[in-house]
Amino acid sequence: MSDQKRPYRKKRRAELEEETRRRITESAVELHGTVGPAYTSMSAVAERAGVRRSTLYRHFPDEAALFGACTGHWMAKNPPPDISAWAAIDDPDQRLRTALNEIYSYWRRTEPMMENLLRDEATNENVRRSFRAFHQFMAAAGEILLAGRAARGHARRRTLAAIGHALDFRTWRSLARDNGLDDREAVDLMMALVAAAGSREPVGAS
Repeated sequence: MSDQKRPYRKKRRAELEEETRRRITESAVELHGTVGPAYTSMSAVAERAGVRRSTLYRHFPDEAALFGACTGHWMAKNPPPDISAWAAIDDPDQRLRTALNEIYSYWRRTEPMMENLLRDEATNENVRRSFRAFHQFMAAAGEILLAGRAARGHARRRTLAAIGHALDFRTWRSLARDNGLDDREAVDLMMALVAAAGSREPVGAS
């Protein structure tokens, strides 16, 4: 082999390895979005990717390593809303409406994956570990949406709970899928809930 061909062949080999790694990662993401992480075996990923198990384990020594690669790949293609942009909106009601419109659109786009991840969080350590950042994100979003509201004491606690409920994927799924509301109707209903939670007296109090 000439010295000139060696760099080319090394580069080509590296490209093929990267392609194999990408194919494995995308195959795992597809399975996570259909059957869910808890029901995705390494053998199933290898079969879908069209590689041997030994090849899969050369790239990803265990399920945690593969799950980490899947998370990064999926998040790059499905970035969540920018909550710092929400914080820049002064009016609390306008901020909340903007946030709900964006998060409901996000839930709609990512529904199959989110449904599987939330289901498997209770039983799968990889999902549980990965979702710590997700729960931190949602908590930070709630605090941003609470800012500027006049509620104090119990009313503040109710308002924060209502905002958290409004943001939750399961709330959107209940309203949009189980009860047939479109996203605009769901946003209007949750806006009313948050407003009621921040009132001086709970709704129905005598």
